[in-house]
Amino acid sequence: MNPRHLHYFVTLAETGNFTRASQKLHIAQPALSIAIKKLEHQFDMQLFHRNELHHNERRVTLTSEGSVLLIHAQRILQQIDDARLAMAELKGLEKGEVKLGVPNMLGSYYFPEILMAFKSRYPNIKLTLVEAGSHSIRKKLLEGELDLGIVSSDQVEDELVSKHLFNSEITAVVGKHHRFSGKSVLTFDDFFQEELAMFKSGYFHREYIDAVCRKYDFSPRYAFETNLLPMILSTVRHEFAITALLKMVADYEDDVIPIPFAKPIKLDIAISWRKNGYLSIAERAFIDFLTTEVNSQ
Repeated sequence: MNPRHLHYFVTLAETGNFTRASQKLHIAQPALSIAIKKLEHQFDMQLFHRNELHHNERRVTLTSEGSVLLIHAQRILQQIDDARLAMAELKGLEKGEVKLGVPNMLGSYYFPEILMAFKSRYPNIKLTLVEAGSHSIRKKLLEGELDLGIVSSDQVEDELVSKHLFNSEITAVVGKHHRFSGKSVLTFDDFFQEELAMFKSGYFHREYIDAVCRKYDFSPRYAFETNLLPMILSTVRHEFAITALLKMVADYEDDVIPIPFAKPIKLDIAISWRKNGYLSIAERAFIDFLTTEVNSQ
């Protein structure tokens, strides 16, 4: 099986069009067509439905057989990239880059000092931070778009490995003049009676709140949904709504008050990576540094 043909196949599946795929691959369209036909001949089955007209554009879509091959082809190509990296490092060609996925709240409040300390220790390693929700981080890890990701360990897929970092808690957060501000704990019944300002679906704390709704049959009143933490905090400060955030956020912010839930929502925060992926020297150095820093706090 020719890895180049698999690369062509994956690119065509992603673009859905021979012209765009050939442009992305920088090859002539006839060459792409021949490569795909060779692959189909090798497997003795059709991999694409051809000549489907969509918005005046000829598109191709995967057959059921093609969909199965796509899953394996993506894994094979990722493993080839991992093998190349491993061989390069044996020659002393250190990758020198870590692509880390971090949820918004942790990226803003917990990790800045740790990341700066890491850069001071390893100035030649490039850190690329991607802010995303936990669902998106896990997906990007599985697809090889991220090397490492910060996630909640109980949400990790079987294809990922996780290493515990620290425990955290999701609390209700209200303005300092809100009628709940004097409470020592807050019930879910009280919380879900209020209008809520929340992150959009896909962020781990939103996933936990949605899970509580499903478990206890609440109908939340989501008045504001955004991925912008400053907007959520401003909405709470002006008492247009309340929210649920990591306690560490409210501890850092003025004019908002964290209130633990009567039934606590505890999180096990972990760093995660692909189970069958290759960890570079830079990535292993980052994991070791991060776990040491966390344990020293």
